[in-house]
Amino acid sequence: MEAALLARFALLEGFSQDQVEILNPIMEDVRFDINQRVFDQGDPADYLYFVITGSVSIRFKPDDGPILSVADVDEGGVFGWSSALGSACYTSSAICTAEGLFVRMTGEDLKQLCQEHPETGILILNRLAGVIAQRLRGTHEQVVALLHRGLDQKEPGGCP
Repeated sequence: MEAALLARFALLEGFSQDQVEILNPIMEDVRFDINQRVFDQGDPADYLYFVITGSVSIRFKPDDGPILSVADVDEGGVFGWSSALGSACYTSSAICTAEGLFVRMTGEDLKQLCQEHPETGILILNRLAGVIAQRLRGTHEQVVALLHRGLDQKEPGGCP
């Protein structure tokens, strides 16, 4: 992804040019059309996604009920946390509700970034924890602990 566009992404606001350049090789830009599925509940949790433009609906299908829309993620938002939390599978589906540009990175690349560039990794994890905590209305510390634990060890096995 173009470093200038990446630097304008809200999650990376205030990052140094060097930090943005560290992230650039592991971030891939992708486009999704309206109604396109980004991933399904139960798919392997490979990518963490950032919304540059467009929007996505996060939907959860409980075993005993209808599909629930649990969040709408717009410009500046993040989704696909399962990959960063060390989960093998996505716990919800993501469907594009407004076409746009998205950036993604693998959970493995994020883990490696944290090991090789801890200062930049900590900034990303703290910002990601803030976004997740805000959406879940949970506590920042619990989300940071989950992120660290997920990056320290990936769950063995595949998805059902």
